[in-house]
Order: sequence, then C-alpha cells, then structure tokens
Amino acid sequence: MNRVRVAIVDYGMGNLRSVEKAFARVGHDAVVTSDPKVIADASHVVLPGVGAFPACMSNLESRGLAEPVLRAIEAGKPFLGLCVGMQILFSEGEEFGRHPGLGVLPGRVVRFPESVGEGGLKVPHMGWNTLKFRRTPPAMRNVGDGSYVYFVHSYIVLPDDPGVVAATTEHGVEFVSAVWKDNVVATQFHPEKSQGVGLSVIEEFGRTA
Repeated sequence: MNRVRVAIVDYGMGNLRSVEKAFARVGHDAVVTSDPKVIADASHVVLPGVGAFPACMSNLESRGLAEPVLRAIEAGKPFLGLCVGMQILFSEGEEFGRHPGLGVLPGRVVRFPESVGEGGLKVPHMGWNTLKFRRTPPAMRNVGDGSYVYFVHSYIVLPDDPGVVAATTEHGVEFVSAVWKDNVVATQFHPEKSQGVGLSVIEEFGRTA
C-alpha cells in the first residue's frame, strides 16, 4: 500500500490512539504529535476531537497548534477533521456561550434543536446512522448512500455555504455529517469507530494527493 506520513494533531482532545491504529491498519504511516515542525513536515494532517468546542479551541491555542493547523490547510495539504475536529473548523460555536473557531469554513455550531428531544429521540445522538451524499469527496469514493457510520455528538454544524456540504444524516432533523472544500474534508461521525466504512475513508484519505 501507499505509505504516507500523516500527522495526527495531539492537543489533548481526541481518540488519538484509535485514530493512529486505524491508519496503521490500512497501511499508512501516521504519528500522533504536538510538534509544529512534524505537522509542517507531514504530507497529510488529521485533527481529531472529543469534548466541548471551547475546551478544544482553548487547548489548540494554548499549545500553539492553531497556527500550524491553519498553515497546513493554507498550504493545500490533505486535511481531515473528525467530530469536534470538524466543528472547530467553523467560525463560531455556541456550546457554553459563543466562542470563535478556526474560521476555515464560515458558519456556526449549534445544539440539536429541542424538537429532537421532544420527538422522543435522544441527545446526544449516539450510535450508528446512515449517510446521504450530496457530493462525494475523494476520501469517500468507496462509501455509498445508506452506509452506516458511528456518531457521538450533541452539536451540529450550520455552514453559511451549502456548497461545502458533502453528506447529511437524519436524527429528528437533517444535519450535516460531512463537509468538503478543496483540500479539507471533515466528518461529524467517527471513521475510527465505523468499522469497514470508516477504514475505507481513512485509507482513501491517506491516498489523496
């Protein structure tokens, strides 16, 4: 298989070992790092995330990793955001108040509407659910409509530009489950927990030039 040097950004918020193991399983050379130089030298960059939006942004900035992440995106490197790692790409998050994100993609991150809970569905949205594609990023070329992937989240992204939406999912409302713009692809679901479908995403992302 193609081997690439993938930098998995360690800012203290994410399933780092699970993501690293998933890349290793499909034959890609990945390293968990908080070193800006390693991120700068990598061919591909992954930003995982678990936890609250403001804590993720605070950790990213306090560890001096926001700028290296932005520089990697600006340089055109293949970039993959996972779960909260997708959310903090947006302009603003509304978890525990209003907090600025990285601003790579204009838009907001908001909690699932109350109607979801009132309709008998649970928030956080946790477990397996299906994807419906609007556009297919190269990393998801082998993932079809109706494929099941694994979610754990209470917040959803509202992009200003509907053109960045790659896939949606239904949980009381239709929400954005994947975005794609230029070299950036990001998922609300966890590929590292999504078995064969998720491994396909990780493998194809690693092959992206």
